[in-house]
Amino acid sequence: MGISDRNTEWRKQLREAVKAKERTEIERVKMPELAPEERIKSQRLEVNTGLTSEMAQREARRCMDCVNPTCMEGCPVGIDIPGFIKNIERGEFTEAAVVLKRTSALPAVCGRVCPQEKQCESKCFYLQKLKKSPVAIGYLERFAADYERESGQISIPEVAAPNGIKVAVVGSGPSGLSFAGDMAKRGYDVTVFEALHEIGGVLKYGIPEFRLPNRIVDVEIDNLKRMGVKFVTNFIVGMTESVESLKAEGFRAFYIGSGAGLPRFMNIPGENANGILSSNEYLTRVNLMGADSDDADTPVFHGKNVVVVGGGNTAMDSVRTARRLGAERAMIVYRRSEVEMPARLEEVKHAKEEGCEFITLTNPVEYLTDEQGRVKQVKVQKMELGEPDASGRRSPVAVEGSEYLIDADVVVVAVGVSPNPIVPNSVAGLEVSKKGTIVVDERTMQSNLPELYAGGDIVRGGATVILAMGDGRRAAAYMDEQFRK
Repeated sequence: MGISDRNTEWRKQLREAVKAKERTEIERVKMPELAPEERIKSQRLEVNTGLTSEMAQREARRCMDCVNPTCMEGCPVGIDIPGFIKNIERGEFTEAAVVLKRTSALPAVCGRVCPQEKQCESKCFYLQKLKKSPVAIGYLERFAADYERESGQISIPEVAAPNGIKVAVVGSGPSGLSFAGDMAKRGYDVTVFEALHEIGGVLKYGIPEFRLPNRIVDVEIDNLKRMGVKFVTNFIVGMTESVESLKAEGFRAFYIGSGAGLPRFMNIPGENANGILSSNEYLTRVNLMGADSDDADTPVFHGKNVVVVGGGNTAMDSVRTARRLGAERAMIVYRRSEVEMPARLEEVKHAKEEGCEFITLTNPVEYLTDEQGRVKQVKVQKMELGEPDASGRRSPVAVEGSEYLIDADVVVVAVGVSPNPIVPNSVAGLEVSKKGTIVVDERTMQSNLPELYAGGDIVRGGATVILAMGDGRRAAAYMDEQFRK
């Protein structure tokens, strides 16, 4: 290499170094939001309003385009994160959505509800090496998907020629939809069976519209329909028809994504009183059945003093829903401290902004009722933190003699869910764990029955949307590999 060539290379490296430094000096974008006093007026008003094109491009410029993009290591569905972000930086917004759809069936959903701060963003170069705020990958994913939808130029991933092989999906939640999309791309004849009257599973019944509007989910589902995926509603596999009868109809393999719809309670005195609901029932009635309207066919209790027991995202969804239903005092009662809460920090922030109270290191021990059998008070006991448990969080220990009463006319219990038992109980010979989950090979998601695969909450007992989708993708890849042998 001559002197001239070395000088040219040196100048190139210098320009790249200057450009990289400029990128690191850009402040992370802040998501625009509706004001708290405005958004609590309705269940249908989405809190986060999305980035503008200018904001998105500026944030995209922060991406260092790493040679080894560690952010992708944190993505359960393997999105080409630098690829879609660099398209945004160039102003090629619809192409960014195309990149997302290569691996994700639900980009507009994931951009809203996935815990990126614990996954892709936690692996970002900024956080790992510079100790700065990571690139807002989730916000950019939402932006690209929303831009494409609102532009009317919605692309459909390439679909292989039909191979004539019928596969069935049980449940239309994120895991089942992810599996269905990947199998449709490979040319399979895919039918999704959903027990409820609406497609979307937990995306529809479990997540309020102020976090994930139904219209967003409907567009993602419509994309799958355009890819050839068929949907059958009001169909309970294991009751309407069995797996064996579906086999007789020509289905050669099954993916079980039926979720964890069985609510858990604490088994404390008074828990059967009127006005005490599981978060599953509470959110389903409001989100899917319009219980927030005055003329609802299936109304839900509207309390002035509402206690929500739990500290996860579902608890945050429930307490924020209570505020929108008119609760004057909507309270989170959680047995650990706020630091141990599994809920996303953004959800905690929004709940506080909306006037929700947090009563931590406190646990219900009894429910007291009025003469009509309706809950009127919650007896709680103060807790203190002991040694860490298996999850790594410090275990709560009761403080003797610390009980006191909290007025409550509605209590929502959000302490977890159990797997839906209908499918596991209806399939002869299927291996099931003591907790009722389907036992699978974690690499392939295949059960002990070769034709049956499973993922999401029916396997994990509780999973994020993106982890459930990752299960669906792994199952699709391995099922296709087996059919090609």
